[in-house]
Amino acid sequence: MLETLTRGFDGARERLAGVRALSENNVDEALREVRASLLEADVDFQVVKDFLGRVKERTLGEKVETRVKDAGGQTHRVTPGQHFVAVCEQELTELMGPVDPELSVADGVTSVMLLGLQGVGKTTIAAKLARHLQKKGRRPLLVAADIYRPAAADQLEQLGRSIDVRVHRGETGEQPPSICARGRALARDGGYDAIIYDTAGRLAIDDELMVELEAIERETRPANKLLVCDALMGRDAVNVASAFAERIDLSGLVLTKIDGDSRGGAALAVKAVTGVPIKFLGTGETVDRLEEFRPEGLASRILGMGDIVGLVKDFEEVVDVQQAEEDAERILQGQFTMEDLLTQLKTIQKMGPLKEVMGKLPMFGGMADQVDEREMVKVESMIQSMTKKERTTPDVIDKSRAQRIAGGCGRTVRDVLDLVGRFDQMRKLMGQLGGGGGLLSKIPGMGKLAGAGMPGDFDPSMLMQGAGSGGAPPLRRATQQKRQKQAKNKRKNARASRRKGRKK
Repeated sequence: MLETLTRGFDGARERLAGVRALSENNVDEALREVRASLLEADVDFQVVKDFLGRVKERTLGEKVETRVKDAGGQTHRVTPGQHFVAVCEQELTELMGPVDPELSVADGVTSVMLLGLQGVGKTTIAAKLARHLQKKGRRPLLVAADIYRPAAADQLEQLGRSIDVRVHRGETGEQPPSICARGRALARDGGYDAIIYDTAGRLAIDDELMVELEAIERETRPANKLLVCDALMGRDAVNVASAFAERIDLSGLVLTKIDGDSRGGAALAVKAVTGVPIKFLGTGETVDRLEEFRPEGLASRILGMGDIVGLVKDFEEVVDVQQAEEDAERILQGQFTMEDLLTQLKTIQKMGPLKEVMGKLPMFGGMADQVDEREMVKVESMIQSMTKKERTTPDVIDKSRAQRIAGGCGRTVRDVLDLVGRFDQMRKLMGQLGGGGGLLSKIPGMGKLAGAGMPGDFDPSMLMQGAGSGGAPPLRRATQQKRQKQAKNKRKNARASRRKGRKK
């Protein structure tokens, strides 16, 4: 996600590594890296120019405090490169914000009209938004106002059934404005406190579409008018938003497929160009994958610093916080079992794709695209092939038991024994960790891991290492293979050189 943008800021950080003072020359060199990635990410040229100008002005114009104190009273040294990154983060946040994620309410009802071109995912977003409002204790009604796309209403009804939300659809031949007006009356009389209108789209913006949308707006007077855009459209998404904003007073935007966007041009430029804020991000295909947009979170991820606040929110949605704290207390006393590992794996899976979770972790966001989701499945299958005693006391697993476990899950004996060995290492590490109040202390169940003096070679993926490739960790396997290939070529060249010498 947004790898193109991250690559440019990483390059700028590397150029400023080790410099003792910021000058116009080294700042310009760093900004060249950023400029190239922004333009490659399809960000509007004027937005790029203005952004770089503000960053340069603040970087060179502000006094750099070389020593700062954190919340715990400890003093840290701030390098010029860190000052540059901090300015970039603040400017990125301002570029995309401010944003109020809360939807407006009128007459006690949260009414939302969804607009957008055909194929951007409006119907799916309608269901995701209904699920989002459900979680907030609202009772939503979905209105199927797309009469042109075949089976559009059927798709919305199917999604509605999956989350137990009623869908209102029109009669044969009924026009969208009438369908929406009757839906509004149904919501009022039926006690619904939220209503979402899924309108039709076109392959391109035309006057006929706009006239229909304006008629729906007059009939329903929605408190929120959200434009749905495909993040993969890049600069075209900004152009579409501008065209819609000329005819409809938009409240905000929903960017879909943001998890598949390696560029990020739409996310960065749309607010600056149109003045319309991004309200939500659509990620994944399931109805639960809708995020309230936080510009500071996305800015932090673009800079490779993760999004710990977003991670906490994801975590709190899928776990019992009190139970997580109790489990952490027991685990950090060394009472860590395979059952606990299985529970943690399932929790991570509920939080979304592993790559997305990794992308929100500080220091590990850049490794997200190296994560192999299949490794988690393999580890889970091995644990599920174990008996209750083996899960509770993995020390009893010998070669004979490993052979039976491997046969039950389609893995090798080596895979099973590797998993057990690395599990034992992790259990010992857990028992050695003490308390502390660092960044991860905000995550329920992780509080005692933060600030606990983790060894420098600590690898959070170590429990995945036994899943394959001779025990090589998924995040390091590519590097190891590269080094092995280099060593092999070096030996091959040395032998060739010796043979050539003997011939002479």
